[in-house]
Amino acid sequence: MTTFADVLAERLRRDPGRPLVTFYDDGAGERVELSVTTYANWVAKAASLLVDELDLERGDRLRIDLPPHWLTTVFLGAAWQAGLVVTGSEEPAAVVCGPDTLDVWAGRVDRTVVLACSLLPLGVRFAHPVPPGVHDVGVEIWSQPDAFVPWDPPGADDPAHELDGVAVSHRTLWEAAAGGSLLDGGGRLLSVANPASPPGLATFAEPLAKGGSLVLVAQAGRERLEATYVAERATARFPA
Repeated sequence: MTTFADVLAERLRRDPGRPLVTFYDDGAGERVELSVTTYANWVAKAASLLVDELDLERGDRLRIDLPPHWLTTVFLGAAWQAGLVVTGSEEPAAVVCGPDTLDVWAGRVDRTVVLACSLLPLGVRFAHPVPPGVHDVGVEIWSQPDAFVPWDPPGADDPAHELDGVAVSHRTLWEAAAGGSLLDGGGRLLSVANPASPPGLATFAEPLAKGGSLVLVAQAGRERLEATYVAERATARFPA
């Protein structure tokens, strides 16, 4: 399997109800769990928003400027489903940001499509209106369909990301994920790394490719991490 669509379709066929992403924000007291099916629905909605509503096209660069969060994994999947290239560039075609960097990106709406996530529980809208020209994900994503089929899907040799400054193809990404060593097949990986960062990308790609799941934890001290590891029956951790 050499594209995100292939990998996700296989997971949907084999274990649609199994948890894929479990997210803890200890600072907010939040726990969110997405099954494979629920994750796929969110990816479809996000991809539809990016492509059908905001007119992004295969090959466009998308910056995911979010902290470790379950929505980070959703927009990774949406980008790969639509053929967008995940980038760390300061001049992307579009960016998905959170509250902490909203003011920075709001000043660039004349040249960059800016989507903002409140990061409030359940993916709801910002409590106050976002700046003009910014798209509030918590408002616009809910009306999108639960299925997305790109009219120009990415191929295995198209770039999936360039987070290290070098383009990495879908084929390379998913072959590396399938052969990775972060967890055994079917395992649960507890991680504090940002999935949209160069070191953190594999913490999401490997569990997806190997029939496993990600337990993503933010704002937790050592004791809470250990307690979560046990409670969630994790089998590996990152960093190790």
